[in-house]
Amino acid sequence: MRRACAGAIGVLFFALTGMAQTADDELVNIKHLIPDIGLDLKYNTVDNFCDQKLYTTDECLVIHGAARRLQVVQDSLRARGLGLKMYDAYRPRSVQYLMFEIFPNPIYVADPASGSVHNRGGAVDVSLVDGVTGLELNMPTEFDDFSTMAHHGWTTGLTAEQIANRELLLDMMTRVGGFDMYSAEWWHYTLPGAGTYPLLDFQLR
Repeated sequence: MRRACAGAIGVLFFALTGMAQTADDELVNIKHLIPDIGLDLKYNTVDNFCDQKLYTTDECLVIHGAARRLQVVQDSLRARGLGLKMYDAYRPRSVQYLMFEIFPNPIYVADPASGSVHNRGGAVDVSLVDGVTGLELNMPTEFDDFSTMAHHGWTTGLTAEQIANRELLLDMMTRVGGFDMYSAEWWHYTLPGAGTYPLLDFQLR
């Protein structure tokens, strides 16, 4: 779904220095911990449901508790000749407000009034890639496809390969990584308990 974003994005920058954080909710650069993880940060491109760049960098941050679990998943996938690709992780709350203005459906875009787990750095949007070519495995839909075809358990119109790949990602993220799934989006997983972490609103530069 594509709609033009109106107006400029006003985002404030707040330094991490001095923030009272535990080890698990401290933001880290995922590439520093998992150098071979794939990055395809859609909101740093115009290839997203806003048709506009929402980020100013390709740096991907996530809280340390989630990063450590992603490391376990990546290690397990690497043994299969596969890997993870990240679409999104930490997201400034200001961007969440803009997204909700454009598509105010809380099934797919969290209400910024209460905040998304993405705004806390504890949610990740991921897919699977071939470990050699880096090409994404065939999934049920594209990222941010706001339709029932993106739901877990949906089978109508999907191929056996798409269903199997979705189920493999689900198994890796939940059973191996210990993440919670979100039933309406095959790509979205959250760190248990991260919904209680502080809401953050700074833009990476």
